[in-house]
Amino acid sequence: MPTPDDFSTYVADLLAGTYDCVDRISLRGYYPLGQTSGGLLTWWHQLHPGVLLTAEHLRRMAGDFGRRVHAYAKKHAIPLHYCELGDKTKHARAEKLRPQDPHFQGVFAIFVAKAPALV
Repeated sequence: MPTPDDFSTYVADLLAGTYDCVDRISLRGYYPLGQTSGGLLTWWHQLHPGVLLTAEHLRRMAGDFGRRVHAYAKKHAIPLHYCELGDKTKHARAEKLRPQDPHFQGVFAIFVAKAPALV
């Protein structure tokens, strides 16, 4: 069996099984605890004990996250693309941006796609 790469070692506790090659990582924003009002409040109070949850707090947190992703992409010259809801061309677009160097390791593009939340 081949020696695991750095990424496999880093996320070993989160993986079920193994993989041969990763050409994309999809970070999904689905968080079951956040799907109910009681779960969202539990998460908030664990994150910020004693602070009242407001819409402004959530907007600020989302804005901070977005700015950090943009800053990281800009600092490392990583293209950042926004996709329309239901866009099925992300794979083809990523293929065009994929580095030619077969030994490349790292992030080469960021695609932002929003999905409707369960109500």
